Amino acid sequence: MKSFKRLLGMLKPYWSRFLLAFLCLLMVTLCIVAFTSLVKPIFDEVISNSNLPTADVGDEADLQTSPKEDALTLATKLLHLDEFLPEWMQQPAVLVPLILVFIFIIKGVFSYLGNYMMAAVGQGVVRDLRRDLFASLIIKPISFFRRRSTGSLMSRVTSDVERVQFAVSTSIGDLIREALTIVGLALLVIYLNWVLAVIALFVAPMVLLPIVQFGRRLRTTSRRGQERMEGLATRLHETFSGIRIVKAFNAEEHEERLFKEENEQLLKVNLKASKYFFLTGPVMELIGAFGVGFIIYWGFTQIASGAMTVGELGVILAALYGMYNPLKRLSRVNNNLQQALAAVDRIIEILELEDEVLEGRNAMKMPAFEDKIEFRNVYFSYSQREILYDISLQVPKGSVCAIVGLSGAGKTTLVNLLPRFDDVSSGAILVDGRDIREFTLASLRESIGIVTQETILFNGSVRENIAYGDQGTVSDEMLREVAEAANAHEFISTMEKGYETIIGEKGVRISGGEKQRLAIARALLRNPQILILDEATSSLDSESERLVQSALENLMQNRTTFVIAHRLSTVRRADMIIVLDGGRIVERGTHDELLEHGGLYTKLYRLQFAEEATPELLEALRNGDQPQPAEPIGGDR
Repeated sequence: MKSFKRLLGMLKPYWSRFLLAFLCLLMVTLCIVAFTSLVKPIFDEVISNSNLPTADVGDEADLQTSPKEDALTLATKLLHLDEFLPEWMQQPAVLVPLILVFIFIIKGVFSYLGNYMMAAVGQGVVRDLRRDLFASLIIKPISFFRRRSTGSLMSRVTSDVERVQFAVSTSIGDLIREALTIVGLALLVIYLNWVLAVIALFVAPMVLLPIVQFGRRLRTTSRRGQERMEGLATRLHETFSGIRIVKAFNAEEHEERLFKEENEQLLKVNLKASKYFFLTGPVMELIGAFGVGFIIYWGFTQIASGAMTVGELGVILAALYGMYNPLKRLSRVNNNLQQALAAVDRIIEILELEDEVLEGRNAMKMPAFEDKIEFRNVYFSYSQREILYDISLQVPKGSVCAIVGLSGAGKTTLVNLLPRFDDVSSGAILVDGRDIREFTLASLRESIGIVTQETILFNGSVRENIAYGDQGTVSDEMLREVAEAANAHEFISTMEKGYETIIGEKGVRISGGEKQRLAIARALLRNPQILILDEATSSLDSESERLVQSALENLMQNRTTFVIAHRLSTVRRADMIIVLDGGRIVERGTHDELLEHGGLYTKLYRLQFAEEATPELLEALRNGDQPQPAEPIGGDR
């Protein structure tokens, strides 16, 4: 019930249109009741009664007289048909067909309007829901995305939301229409024969029982099915995004087997859901058949005794049959709603999930950076695992701080705390003496530029990727200026459409070095005060690395820079180098100071050069001479 209330709550912005749809569907119900009521005059006044059974008491005329006014009599009175219709059209044989056609015209018009408006409400709700869900997802912290697969999140935004759309556009409309029809026809039966209505009340709960029971089971099974669909979407995403690795390792059959297993699991769950979905109707039919059979038997005894006309029995049977079909359809509506409510639960789970990185109510815009950045007794843990321990560090404005260490030492985790991709578990990070949690997230991140090893580009043009997040205010001159500073303008100019060239998903149509230079141009355009370079030159060939390093030198000018580097030669001239090991700072100093100290940095430095060195360089290392690496990031800093 809680989930259903939430689903109805989504209709609130569209209440006026929803009310109009309700009124239209109410008119449809009145037309159905009016049509059903015409059964009596059709049997009693239009069709010959000569072969109908007669009672022992009274005459034939008595059997055709009823204390209840039928639809024909009521229509004649309400519409004053006798005042403007010619006499020949007032005959039942003519008047009944005319009223019948008129009823279906009205029913068709209001049915169209009601269904269209319900569909419009459903589309609006889904638009709002998809927008809110995406807006909620996009502001979640990095840790949130670590815990969930891309396929899972895509399933929430697409598959789950589509189920909600069907529920609002179709199922709720069907629920209203069928419920109104049942109520309207029930009132008609009560009007005609209250005793029969009481009998029907005892049959109705037995008919509704399978709807409730199977609906509960279907909702549980449907949620499992949606979770299996997540797994299938995740498998597809991983396979297609890593298709080069799949083919390089001849793993097509392996991936096909994994997909087949996921697909089979989804099939089993969906078949179970289908069992509950399609079993409801036959069970209802069986229960209903006993009830209708008893009513027919009882009705014929009433006709034989003269207490009821054939027309009245016809109306009652037509009304009960008219109620049965909506009841049967309600079972399917309920099944669809249960599937939608399972999707609503999964969507609300995301919307109501509290953000781990919160912006303070009185957060202020970050002022211009003037003095220093300080990490003060910073600890960070993730999933109950300590990653950083008691990090204390001061980085003056305009300086370069290099962070080195073995894989898994916590280097990237440390710099991710600065733009608040994650929040410290304890301690604080301060900019000019103010805790960064006092600043708005937008202003904090606007002051930070990031270039990473895994360059993220989008399936758009070169222009759109460089000007990402700032499309409307970037002139051609600004675009070319930052591209030239990033050593990117030359290769962009050789492209077929220059800056308008589409580079494909993740920049698949350009090389790794070109991707990095576009990322550097993007960071330059932002003109950040603080810069984070996370393995920005790794995995590049020598020529690409030279061009990227040259671009990085331009990017680093007059900025406070944090450099994470795999190649220690690139951090040789940093103002300060900190060495992380097991989440702790174990050494700090300049390149020369750390080599003189002879600790972990020296071991890493010598090991790396031993792996990359020529025989002459190895001999120099054995003799204790210090090798001279290539020119590092930062030039002569």
